Amino acid sequence: MARVIHTGQALVDEVVEIPALPWRGDNSMATSHNRYAGGATNILVASARTGATSVHAGAHGTGPNGDLVREVMAAEGITLSAPPVEQTDTGICFVMIEPSAERTFVTTQGAERMISVDSLATCHPEPGDLVNVTGYSLALPATREPLLEWLETLPQGVHVVLDPGAAFSALPAPIRHRMLERTTVWTSNADEAHQLTMKRDMAEAAEACAAFLPTDAVSIVRDGSEGCAVHLAGATTRVPGYPQKPVDTNGAGDCHTGVLAAEYTLNPDWVEAARRANAAASIKITRRGPATAPTRDEVDAFLAGWKG
Repeated sequence: MARVIHTGQALVDEVVEIPALPWRGDNSMATSHNRYAGGATNILVASARTGATSVHAGAHGTGPNGDLVREVMAAEGITLSAPPVEQTDTGICFVMIEPSAERTFVTTQGAERMISVDSLATCHPEPGDLVNVTGYSLALPATREPLLEWLETLPQGVHVVLDPGAAFSALPAPIRHRMLERTTVWTSNADEAHQLTMKRDMAEAAEACAAFLPTDAVSIVRDGSEGCAVHLAGATTRVPGYPQKPVDTNGAGDCHTGVLAAEYTLNPDWVEAARRANAAASIKITRRGPATAPTRDEVDAFLAGWKG
């Protein structure tokens, strides 16, 4: 069976819920605090709960943060292909969540940035596998250079899935072009697609993204409760969403990406994979914590009971 492989940063999320972001130099009192494995962990948990064989090819540290990442991945049946980075712990993402469910991030750097061509190669990708890349890996030379070099060695038939994140649009044009040349699946939110295409409508943006990708690539643009648009082989399909009142949107896009990739390994139909990813993300936003994707059975039950 094809696998879902992630090359990005598995971090620890320190999450606080706050009434509002404080003014600069001011203070806000948190109403809750939790500590989770996050980052690439979110995508891989979503993938594993969907039923796909899931592998983390990124780096992980030695220390309490790295221990938490390994503990969560082991519990979900996720394989970590590279050995731990000695004497350096995994970094932290500080997450502040407002009552609207909007979130703000501050991220440190640690062992998760210490990758190499050799460490990435420990996942041994084969044709049919889906190799996930985050734009945040491209933001810094320490991860960008080995990642791009390794991607250019992948055998034909390996899908390269790019989730650009907010970081991608700020990259120099030659780096963006080099990554897009290797991308066979673009999946982003509407804002990220707009930064590439200047198109606001998700369907128009999905079609416009295709112009930057290889001819046989698929581009998927999601827009919250509106669902997503899938552009493939010259045709664009709007896939409706499942509106729900959000409790915590942290990790919703990651959930969508993980379920999308996993569903494709089980049934190679991008539109159907996107429909199920929309449902999974809709469930996730009703749960607190980033790596709280539903199982495939939960998605089945949700879709069966959806009243629209």
